Amino acid sequence: MEKLKIELSNELSSILDFWQENTWDCENDGFIGAIDGYNRKDPKANKGIILNTRILWTFSAACNVLEGEKYAKTAHRAFEYISSYFLDQKNGGVYWELDYQGNPVNTKKQVYAQAFAIYALSEYFRFSKNEQAKKMAIELFQLLEEHCFDQVDSGYLEAYDEEWNLLEDLRLSDKDANEKKTMNTHLHVLEAYTNLLKIWHEDKLRSQLNNLIHIHLDKMLDKSSFHLNLFFDEKWALKSSEYSYGHDIEAAWLLCEAAEAVCDLKLLKKVRALAVEISEVTLKEGIDIDGGLMQEGRSGKTIDTDKHWWPQAEAIVGFANAYQISADKKYLNAVEDVWEFTKRRIIDPMDGEWWWRVNRGGAPYREEEKAGFWKCPYHNGRACIEIINRFS
Repeated sequence: MEKLKIELSNELSSILDFWQENTWDCENDGFIGAIDGYNRKDPKANKGIILNTRILWTFSAACNVLEGEKYAKTAHRAFEYISSYFLDQKNGGVYWELDYQGNPVNTKKQVYAQAFAIYALSEYFRFSKNEQAKKMAIELFQLLEEHCFDQVDSGYLEAYDEEWNLLEDLRLSDKDANEKKTMNTHLHVLEAYTNLLKIWHEDKLRSQLNNLIHIHLDKMLDKSSFHLNLFFDEKWALKSSEYSYGHDIEAAWLLCEAAEAVCDLKLLKKVRALAVEISEVTLKEGIDIDGGLMQEGRSGKTIDTDKHWWPQAEAIVGFANAYQISADKKYLNAVEDVWEFTKRRIIDPMDGEWWWRVNRGGAPYREEEKAGFWKCPYHNGRACIEIINRFS
């Protein structure tokens, strides 16, 4: 366990150094939009809110666990860029995408993106005590509750235009189904509200976080298979059959964190038991013989054997959480197995950071980004931080 903590502490430093040394856009401000698998930078790539909020969260969280000011300048830079360029000063909320010079090119208000801004701004406030960041996070929460919460059937609808009118195309990305409610968005609203509650002890926020936990347990979790379903209509009719091993194991530990935040001991006991069940199914169905976590399944069978960077990170945390709840050593062994696979196959041994994904044979898809709209330091940085905190 001590060896694992030391190695992940070292990896955290490596990840942070890569992003701090390679992604600053010194000509146009903020951070460059893309670096490919060969470490070639694209200084004219568009800049997405997801990447920028994840940089803000990661460097703020690192400053909350590491001594010294080495990484503070990147956290401050990310906050200043988001508040100066991504924030819609007229209608509230954050834009989806800017060009490389900081001009809005997609002004939609994706709920997923507002959630990540809340998550990151809350973490930045914990580190910096910047009251503007806290105010922005609270205002984003209020906007979500005013415009996006479904007062009839509960939950959050997916996407809105600049003036908060519901869009027809609700998709988070091209590979997603065009449905009004998704597990992925609700998971990250839950994550965001959990972090906001740490800095703002508001009754409505606590109540809505409690509601999000129950949405996951009552509407998304298949209690026969212990997978979480992914896509739904506004009435919660299921619109998909696939499940994501990475989202399952990520939800397992984030639900525990949320239940701890709302301070409901009965609910926490229930959630912890379910987290172990979800972890057990992920271990049995999703972990390959080489120790890596595969991508997707359906009806008890794996349908995508590629191994993306982020499910490995979430598996490390999720299995560590299951071990801490159950004291069953098989989950600690799973943490070590996933980490060993990650060291062998996911981390770029020459230039640092993690490949986007590898195939079942362990070969990386080097044409895919190492840094970009979705490729960020949040999942792997957070896994390192979680292990440091959990085993200190």
